[in-house]
Parts: sequence; C-alpha cells; structure tokens
Amino acid sequence: MNSESPELKNGMIDIHCHLLPCVDDGAKSWDITIEMCRMAQQDGVTHIVATPHSNYEYRYDRGLHAAIVQELRSRVPGMSFSLGCDFHLSYENIEDAMDHPELYAIGDTRYILVELSEYSTFNVAQTLYQLQTTGLVPIITHPERNPLILGRPESLTEFADAGCLFQITANSLTGFWGKTSQRMCETMLKKNMVHFIASDAHGVKSRPPILSAAREKAAKIVGLAEAEKLVVSNPAALLNDMDLIRG
Repeated sequence: MNSESPELKNGMIDIHCHLLPCVDDGAKSWDITIEMCRMAQQDGVTHIVATPHSNYEYRYDRGLHAAIVQELRSRVPGMSFSLGCDFHLSYENIEDAMDHPELYAIGDTRYILVELSEYSTFNVAQTLYQLQTTGLVPIITHPERNPLILGRPESLTEFADAGCLFQITANSLTGFWGKTSQRMCETMLKKNMVHFIASDAHGVKSRPPILSAAREKAAKIVGLAEAEKLVVSNPAALLNDMDLIRG
C-alpha cells in the first residue's frame, strides 16, 4: 500500500476526478468538493484519486495539491484519497516528468494519467515510450472523446502496442458525450481494451462523480465480473502499484 492512501475499503475506486477546490476547471469551492464526495460515496465509491490538470492553462503544484488532499482527508473522514494529475503531453511537462516522474504519478505508484492533444497525435507513441523509460506506466484518459482518435481508431492499437493502458469516461459509456463516443467505449470493451472506468468529474451537475451506471452498462457488454475489474480490482491494483488483473 502506498503511503498516500489509507487502507482501502471494499468499494469502487475513481482514478480520475477534478475534486480539489479552486485549482482548475473542476470544483469551484469546498462546498462543491464536499458535495462531490457525498455523491460519490452514495454511489458506492470509497476512494477517489484527485487529478488536477497539468497543462498550459493550469499549473500543477504537487506540494500545494498534496496539502489540499490532506485537508480533504480531514474534512471527509469516511473516504480515502490519493493525488495524481491529468497530465497533458506538452513539451514542458514531458521534460519535467523525465527528470521527476514521481511528481506526476498517482500516489507513490508508477501509473500516470495522460491526456492526449486534440490537435495532433504526431510522435505520441514515441513520447509515451519515453515516459516509460522513467518507470512510468501511461494511462490514456478518455480516448473515446478525442476527435483525432475517433477519426483514426486504429491508433488505439498503436498506443496499446507502445505499452499504454486506457481509461474511458463513465458518462461517455452511458451516452452523455454522444453516440460516437459511446460506440467507441462499447467497441473498446468488446475488444478488451478498457482497463479503467473513471468519472473525470468536474462538479455535481453535468459531470458528476458517478460510476455505478457505467458499471452496469459495462456489465451488459462484458459481464459483471469484468465490469467490476474496471472500477474495483484494476484501480485497487493501481493504488497498490501492482500489475493489473487481465482477462
């Protein structure tokens, strides 16, 4: 168990959530943060990974964000929390991650959430391989919402062959982001290309921290045991810095 996370309870784990107040385009206040936690807990989530953006618009400050997570633990003692980030593949981010991979990983693990550009996938596979030379394991976030991947779905195989994992968004699978994204989620599930379902929540209304509806939808496609892996077993393995449960 990594040192950032208390002992996990038996429940769903959300590895991608913009929960921290006033640090990016997610929760805008502590009241919203607390309400997001309440909603997640009511939905059956017992652990949330707080993942502030690290991109051109929002500066990622590991020390500051870790302090906020610590305060979150004191305010919401009924849940457990880890810190990661929503890592954008910018030149500055990549350079810093090569030197300090631990600053961007989830907790004390080797896993990192990576958000691909919506404008270019040129040389991305090579860049992701570079990150892996530091010991990091890239998890590509919401590929089903990336217009370039939607236009060229075969690139998923290229990224998988480069050693990447995939996280789809819960409400993409249930239709919030449109039929095209929903169909890609369904296809990825059928091809056993999904490793995590996460909320990518940004608040309490249109993008809430809810996983159960997507778990139920996934269960209709791949069966309950496989669906549970995507919101329970695989995230638990991640938090313990273990290899994922496959197949």
